[in-house]
Amino acid sequence: MAKRVYQVWKGSNYFFLGGRLIFGPDAKSVLISLLLIIVPVTVFCVFVARHLRHEFSSYNAGYAILAVAIIFTIHVLALLLLTSARDPGIVPRNSHPPEEFRHEFSASVEGGRQTPSLQFPRTKEVIVNGMPVRVKYCDTCMLYRPPRCSHCSICNNCVERFDHHCPWVGQCIGLRNYRFFFCFVSSAMLLCIYVFAICALYIKVLMDNSQGTVWKAMKESPASVILMAYCFISLWFVGGLTGFHLYLISTNQTTYENFRYKAENRINVYDLGCLNNFMEVFCTKVKSSRNNFRAFVQEEEPRPPLPTTREAEVEMGDQDQRMKVEDDLDFGGDLLKISQRHNIEDIETDLRSRGSDVHHHNSSEADSVLGSDRRAPNVQSDVRNSSWGRRSGSWEIASEKSSVTESRSHVAPNEQYQ
Repeated sequence: MAKRVYQVWKGSNYFFLGGRLIFGPDAKSVLISLLLIIVPVTVFCVFVARHLRHEFSSYNAGYAILAVAIIFTIHVLALLLLTSARDPGIVPRNSHPPEEFRHEFSASVEGGRQTPSLQFPRTKEVIVNGMPVRVKYCDTCMLYRPPRCSHCSICNNCVERFDHHCPWVGQCIGLRNYRFFFCFVSSAMLLCIYVFAICALYIKVLMDNSQGTVWKAMKESPASVILMAYCFISLWFVGGLTGFHLYLISTNQTTYENFRYKAENRINVYDLGCLNNFMEVFCTKVKSSRNNFRAFVQEEEPRPPLPTTREAEVEMGDQDQRMKVEDDLDFGGDLLKISQRHNIEDIETDLRSRGSDVHHHNSSEADSVLGSDRRAPNVQSDVRNSSWGRRSGSWEIASEKSSVTESRSHVAPNEQYQ
């Protein structure tokens, strides 16, 4: 059965609705963010906004307070979903290293042997806005990262225009969701300000109605006090984050670049001016995803990896062992054929019919079969050198001829028994 891309995805993401929604590995933190938004707004609607419905008689303005809170909350939740449930700009990883570098080898010497291994330049230069920028090679994704791209160790993906990995949305913030992330943070800040302001207004209304002090009004509506404290604390977080990202957008930086390269005083080649930087973030079309998570996987023929140094040594050792076994088999076959000869003339004829390589073997074997004690040491030396002789191709032909002649003189008196 054919599988889809999201089913064999190598990153650490979670997919829902058949690959239509993609989350980071910490997707459960999105539930916490949802609770941090929904629960306070629900308390606000029930204990504060509901009591203000009839406080403003003209045009039923009291109902507008409740409606704005609900609509604005839905808007914030939609931005949260757009930030956390979409592809942030993941660069598809390669199944094999770049073709233009596959044939660049370097020989490493270990144990007296040279072993080839693939080597890739760790960086290469590209031109951005007329200035050279170095991009790095990613060993995990097997690609040279585009400019401003970085590999997220949490999601295990290379992300274009990587800003940071946000645990509150459970997703990387990158090229395709940075706009929604900023809108989510700034909208959450405005929602906190709105709830804080309406709660303060309700305290003021209670003071006017009862002609009491602020402490008495706060005792009548403890929910307003709790919400005001909650919104005040939240404003330090979402408000500070909004201000920081306004600075980053105005200078066309990412959080990653600001924290990593700030001390190096690098020239920012991406800065197009304050107005153009804002236009680039908010007024340009969001690029389509490079990944079709619902597409069927196209199987590629696996390419065997280059052997490591240890594997190369084992392979060469196996080749030497196979060559030795083949030599032994050939040598044993020659001995068997010679042992089946019944005439010394047949042996000599067989020796002549073979090449100079086989002469050396058969002359030694003939001496062994005919029981020549005087030639035994020479036979052993020939057998020890047979493997070397087959590879080197250099033989002592003269010694072979003398060996055969001596063998014939030894067996001549016994030819009448053949």
